[in-house]
Order: sequence, then structure tokens, then C-alpha cells
Amino acid sequence: MGTTWLGIACGIVAGALWGLVFLAPELASAFTPLQLAAGRYLAYGLFAVLLVLPRWRTLCAGLGLREWWALAWLSLLGNILYYALLATAVQLGGMAMTSLVIGFLPVAVTVIGSRDHGAVSVRKLVPSLLLGAAGILCIGWQAVGDALGDGRTGMPMAEMTGLLCAVGALVSWTVYAVGNSRWLARLGHVSAHDWSLLTGVVTGAQALLLAVPAFLFARSGHAAGEWLHFAAVVTGVAILASIVGNAFWNRMSRLLPLTLVGQMILFETMFALLYGFLWEQRLPTGMEHAALVCVTGSVLSCVAAHRAKPPHPEAGRQPAAA
Repeated sequence: MGTTWLGIACGIVAGALWGLVFLAPELASAFTPLQLAAGRYLAYGLFAVLLVLPRWRTLCAGLGLREWWALAWLSLLGNILYYALLATAVQLGGMAMTSLVIGFLPVAVTVIGSRDHGAVSVRKLVPSLLLGAAGILCIGWQAVGDALGDGRTGMPMAEMTGLLCAVGALVSWTVYAVGNSRWLARLGHVSAHDWSLLTGVVTGAQALLLAVPAFLFARSGHAAGEWLHFAAVVTGVAILASIVGNAFWNRMSRLLPLTLVGQMILFETMFALLYGFLWEQRLPTGMEHAALVCVTGSVLSCVAAHRAKPPHPEAGRQPAAA
């Protein structure tokens, strides 16, 4: 269980850092989601290149066309597309609604992971999944209550678009989480940190293409102070969430089975809510307190379901190369 708890600790740190991405669109609301995505991943790519440069030839020698193709589609789904959709959802639908939809990630990843060889069955994960669903419903009930309190009887088109973008982000990151975990299990000769940096290099190259329509064709101009603020936000998110957060997540992915990896995504939702409370300068409501309790109980229940399982085959060692 020592390896399991180490993996959980890495998952908590990753969730705390990834929760910041929900706050960034509010901090730089004057800029479009495409500009936020392009700026963040240009910075991510730049830092990744600087960090991986001393080992570039050694790493490239162990990668073939198949691995580079995997890095390309993982970077697109897990970074560029996901963040553009998430930022749009936050700006159009708000942090609460976006957190609610993204909160379904643990359910999706856990159910998919339960089909892996030797994984804990869905039946044993029912208590954990129910607690996670209860937490999500608490958050959703709070969002619906806020809408009714404002006297709204329907969902405006902007919020509907935000909801669809949040669902798209959910699908995009679910595919990434499952695919990334399985690729890490195949690549014993590439460390989790180096895989994260290589993902950053590829994402940075994709961001160069995204930057053209994002910045050159933007209709509204910004003052120098706004650009400095934007640069500070995207650079901070790139370092904390993309560089450090991804490194902790990849380390966790090698220590835990995919069914437990799915539950770790709950911490991103929990920290996103906590940052939202700080941003709005308020305490959690009763329903939000209940959601946090359910999220915590969901993770602990999932850990208990894995106690009877033998150690994860990748835990404590480097997996064999594909």
C-alpha cells in the first residue's frame, strides 16, 4: 500500500495544480479561449524544450514514428483541444457548470479502466462511483438553484454553447487520460517526466499553428498592461499545471491502476471549486460542503476496493518497453 499512497499523493498534487486552469480564464477574461490555449501551450513548449534539450538525442533514439504519432494525438486531445473547450465553457457557462461536467471524468475513466486485465471490477467500484455521482449532483443542484434564484426559466444560448464545450472537453480528456496511461505502461525506457516534456514539445509545435488565427485575426486590441497580465497568467499556468502538474500525473499513472487513476481526477474538480470560492471571496454553501465530502469519500472508497488487489504490475518498477 506504500506505493498506492505515494501514487495518491502525486494525484492530489496534480489535481491541486490542474485546478488552476479553471481559474485562468477568469483571470484573463479579456482574451479569447483560443488565445489562452495558444499562449499557455507556447509557454509550455518553450519551457519543455529548454528542459529536455540536454537529453534530446538520447530520448529521440528510443522513439519511433509510432511514439511520435501518439505524442501528437495525445497533445492535441489532452492539451490544445481540451483547454480551448474548457476555457470557452468557463467564460460562457461559468466555473460551477464546467466543474460539474468535468466532474464526470472519474466515472468515464474508471469504467473504461475496469475492462483492463486484472483491474478491479465495476461491481466493487459501485460505492465509489455512487459517492462521486452524488458529489457531482450536489454541485449541479447548486448551479440549478443559482439559476432559479436569478429568475431564469431557461438556459441562454451562451450557456448552452458553454455546456456543449464542457461536454466536448470531457470526451477529449477522457480519451487522453486512458491513452496516456496505456502508453506510459508500454514505454519503460522513457521516464514519466521526460514523457511529459516530450508532450510539451509537441504541444508547443501545435500551439505555433494555433497562434496564427488566435492572435493575428483577433478583432479587439489590448493595452501593454493587459498583454503583460496575459503573459503572466499563461506562463504561470504553463509552469505549474503543464510542467509540474503533468509530471506528478504521469508519475501517478505508473503507480496506480487505471481504475484508481480515474478517481484521482476528482481532486482537480475539488480544487477548482476551492479556487472558485477564493476568487469569489465566499465560503462553500451547504450543498458544496456535501459535494466535497462525497468527493473525498469516493476516493477513499476506491482505495479500499483496491486493497484486496495485488500490487499494480507497473508499481515500483519501470514497465517493459513495447
